[in-house]
Amino acid sequence: MATTDLLVEGRHFRRDWSSARDVGVKAAAENLADVAAMGATATALLIGIATPGDLPVDWALDLMRGLAAECGRAGAAIAGGDVTGSDTLMLGVTALGNLDGAAPVTRDGARPGDIVAIAGRLGWSAAGLALLAADAAALDPDLVQAHRRPQPPYPAGPQAARLGATSMIDISDGLIQDLGHVAAASGVSIDVETARLQGTAPLRAAAAALGADWLDWALAGGEDHALAATFPAGTQLPGDWTPLGTVRAGSGVLVDSRPRGGPGGWNHFRGGQPELSAARPGKSRFGVADLPPA
Repeated sequence: MATTDLLVEGRHFRRDWSSARDVGVKAAAENLADVAAMGATATALLIGIATPGDLPVDWALDLMRGLAAECGRAGAAIAGGDVTGSDTLMLGVTALGNLDGAAPVTRDGARPGDIVAIAGRLGWSAAGLALLAADAAALDPDLVQAHRRPQPPYPAGPQAARLGATSMIDISDGLIQDLGHVAAASGVSIDVETARLQGTAPLRAAAAALGADWLDWALAGGEDHALAATFPAGTQLPGDWTPLGTVRAGSGVLVDSRPRGGPGGWNHFRGGQPELSAARPGKSRFGVADLPPA
C-alpha cells in the first residue's frame, strides 16, 4: 500500500516553534500512521524537498535525521526522493507499507453493535499547540512535545487487523471529524462516551490555565495520530486499545448520545482563519468550525 502527504512551511510547521528534527519526526509520523491505520506494516518513505537556496545545510541534515529516527521507530527506511528549489520550504512524503497478503482495513466496514476503540492519545497535540500560541510552553513541556513530535502507536494497526477490526482510521483531523468519515463510509452512527477518554489530566490543567475547553482539544484536536477502530461486539481488546463508544444504526457522530455543536475538526479549504494568523501551523485542529458531526 502507499500513501502521501504534503507539508508547507507556515501552514504545516513553523521553524520558530519546531526544530528541524521535530519537523522530520512529524512529517514521517503522519504518513507512517496512515499505513498503520490500514492494518499494514510500514516499509519505506520517499521524501521530496522543495527548498529556498539559503536553507542552512545543518537544518536540512537535522530534518533528515528526524525523518530517519521516526522511520526506525516504525521499522521502515528512507528509500530515496528528490530535491528542488522553491521560494517556500515544502516536503512531500510518500509512505509504503506491506499488508502481508491480508486485506486492508478500510473505513466502510463498521456495523451496528461494534465497539469503537482508540489506541494512542487524544488532544495532546492541540493542547501543546495552544500553549505555544499563548507563549506558555513551560506550563507543560510534555504537551508541547506531543505537538512537535507525535508518537503514533504503529504496532496497534496490524494488531487491530489481526483482531478482526471492521474499520480503522488515524486521528489526524480531529476525533469527531475522522470518526465521521467512518460513519459516512459505513452508513452508521458512532456514539462517543467522553467518560471513557484517557490521559485527560494534563489537558484539563492546561485548559484551566488558558481558559480553554479541554474537551474541544480531545474531540476536535488532531495531529496526535492516534488510531480509531471498530471491532465486533465481544472482542477482547488488548491494553493498547481503549473502548470509547459504540456503533449504532443511523448516521453521523454523537457525543454522549447527543449531537455536539462547536468544532468538529480541521478542514483544509473551509472555515477557520489562515494558519499563521490563527497560530495554528499545520493540521492542528483545535477551535476550527467545520461541518456538523451529525
